[in-house]
Amino acid sequence: MSPRDTDETQPLLAARNDRNDLHDLDFKRKTPLPLFQFSIVLFLQLAEPLTSNVIYPFAPQLMRDIGITKGDETKVGYYVGIMQSIFFLTQAMTVLHWSRMSDRIGRKPVILTGLLGLSISMYCFGLSRTFWGLVISRSLNGALNGNIGVIKSIVAELTDSTNIAQAYAYMPIAWSTGSTLGPIIGGSLARPAERFPELFGDNQFLRKYPYFLPCAIPATFSLVAWVVTLLFLEETATGPSVLRLPRLFRRKGDIDTVKREVAVEEGATSIQAPIGDQAVTLRGLMIRPVIVAATNYAFLSLVDIALRAIHPVFLSTPIELGGLGLPTSRIGNLLSVFGVLNGLVQVFFFARVHDYLGSKLTFFLGIASALPTFAAFPLLNSLARTQGLSTLVWAAALAQIIISIGLSFSYGAVFIYISAAAPNRASLGATNGLCQLSVSVMRAIGPAAANSLLSLSMEKGYLHGYMVYYVLMVVTGVALWIGTLLPRRPGA
Repeated sequence: MSPRDTDETQPLLAARNDRNDLHDLDFKRKTPLPLFQFSIVLFLQLAEPLTSNVIYPFAPQLMRDIGITKGDETKVGYYVGIMQSIFFLTQAMTVLHWSRMSDRIGRKPVILTGLLGLSISMYCFGLSRTFWGLVISRSLNGALNGNIGVIKSIVAELTDSTNIAQAYAYMPIAWSTGSTLGPIIGGSLARPAERFPELFGDNQFLRKYPYFLPCAIPATFSLVAWVVTLLFLEETATGPSVLRLPRLFRRKGDIDTVKREVAVEEGATSIQAPIGDQAVTLRGLMIRPVIVAATNYAFLSLVDIALRAIHPVFLSTPIELGGLGLPTSRIGNLLSVFGVLNGLVQVFFFARVHDYLGSKLTFFLGIASALPTFAAFPLLNSLARTQGLSTLVWAAALAQIIISIGLSFSYGAVFIYISAAAPNRASLGATNGLCQLSVSVMRAIGPAAANSLLSLSMEKGYLHGYMVYYVLMVVTGVALWIGTLLPRRPGA
């Protein structure tokens, strides 16, 4: 085997997450997380779930208001799906470019570009009054933002195998906070002139642009995050071409101290590959560990995005057509419950569950939770048809949300596989970018396909209008089968 072959197949992270290896880890001191820098990463990550989740509560009503459905309720899901998918389609076209660029010029310049793109696109979305205006705004959102993969690279560079599970246990804090605040903002502040006439009734601007206010809040947050990144975020990428932006403030000893501590750890436990490693070519990334991790990440995302896309449409659809017929404010509150519970469960239980079960079994159980989640949709509608929005219906809706939290466990597990699959540290951004590319393609397909199937099921009455849920259960089964390709432990 040549040195080049060795470099391309050597895992970046010598993962020790299987139950049989936990005893060995007990004898190794855990590297402390660089709390200041890690807190900044969590703060920056909040921008994406906030901007994406804020539109979900009012998206169905927005499609009705702009007149694209022409009063046909069965077409609402179709157009909502297109609007949701276009973000991931344009992201798929650019995310690998941004991630590979972050390997060359650094993580910080790319994140600054992404945050600015998020802000501009959200302001434009709030000012859009036509379907194509919404599509263009979402397209800009996806094309200009490559931060998802880059932030994962930063987390991997801030951690090693002794604390990476702990880091991914905290990562859902940002996503859960965004998933909580986003629906609350979108559900409460959409059409403010009508909801709060005493405050905004005379505001002609908000009457003309009834969805600008909920969009402006995450857009402004992204600008604040841009300033925080510029002033406080340390660059984690290394190499001669990395741009070292001026830092006006610096926490001396934070990240540098941790890197020195990591450097003295045993080679098997450190995530820091030799600085001299060169980023491999795109072809060099096409090794089995990367392909398997990317494929599993992609199918996990397909299952998850399909669920998140059809959920608000189902809640908004009239009971007689197969949904629950809830108003925008109730939808926002219900989706926020998921964000709160998901954050609490992830923070307090993911690392423990992962350390006990191992990465592969954690991944499997997470995806398997989608089966009862999809099965709950027909049950909820059947109950609502017979007894209205009773206490039992609300209890079942809450149980569905709690079960769906399991999917988030799969994300933490697959991120560890991806970090372990990278050929070397210099290729970490490209590896995350390639994986994010496969995910963006699936997420571009998922919302449009799922909501189109939902509309078709309702319009034609296939399987009593429930065909879409059975199809998605089959897709979940395929994702579970692909999960069998994962090695027993990351890096094996």
